[in-house]
Amino acid sequence: MKLYYSPGACSLSVHITLREAGLPFDLVLASTKTHKLQDGTDYYVINPKGYVPLLELDNGERLTEVAAIQQYVADQVPEKNLAPAWGTMARYRLQEWLTFTGTELHKAYSPLFSPGSSDEIKNAAKSRINGRLAYVNDQLAGKSYLLGEAFSVADTYLYVVANWSRHVGVDLTPFPHLTAFIARMSARPAVQAALKAEGLLK
Repeated sequence: MKLYYSPGACSLSVHITLREAGLPFDLVLASTKTHKLQDGTDYYVINPKGYVPLLELDNGERLTEVAAIQQYVADQVPEKNLAPAWGTMARYRLQEWLTFTGTELHKAYSPLFSPGSSDEIKNAAKSRINGRLAYVNDQLAGKSYLLGEAFSVADTYLYVVANWSRHVGVDLTPFPHLTAFIARMSARPAVQAALKAEGLLK
């Protein structure tokens, strides 16, 4: 398989999951600024959406969107328990967290990465993010991971998105359960390996 990624972007969550799964894959750098690959190929030809992640399967099929790719990867290695079984309430809880992270958290950070955002827009975004993070913090109370004591693919997505906070001036100090979760995730070997591979960890 091939994972098209950009360092530190949401594709990092899929990168971590692939390492947790122990599946073989190649990394292909796709710049989110130039939308070109390192060999000059126009990334829009590969993914008309223009953003990462994109997972190219062994049969040439291409899958996009974090929530879809995460579940696909998890289902390739059911013995690793990276996602609860289909049809169980726990699986719907996983989808609930993947959806929340993608729609309520991930997108809320977008104005903070845009050079064209005014201070007013950025402050409004931070206010929204703080409200969402307070909810996540409350949900993590007394739990190691989003679904309880069992690690899942939802955790890699939350980890990556919440970690953007330190790059855009969102203070995580008020959220002790979340900061403990981030520390717990940071210590996982697959996370360390993915960060090193993307040049994000010396």
